[in-house]
Amino acid sequence: MAVNLSIKNAPDDVVSRLRARAERHHRSLQAELLAIIEAAAGEAMPLRAADVLAEVERLGLRTDADSTAIIRADRDGGLRR
Repeated sequence: MAVNLSIKNAPDDVVSRLRARAERHHRSLQAELLAIIEAAAGEAMPLRAADVLAEVERLGLRTDADSTAIIRADRDGGLRR
């Protein structure tokens, strides 16, 4: 079942940017807002074990001590990405 959503008190500059974005995508403002909401809602997908393992391998983590050292370095500002 479809639901109507409403955004109140949207700042004029935000609305102007959204209208321009909608025009660039050849959509109505309504269609553009729905596309943005659909994209945002699609991002909250649960992690799969294979994805986590791939990220661990990409980071080069081997032991608990390695990950602890990386986290500490990042917190201390020593890790550059």
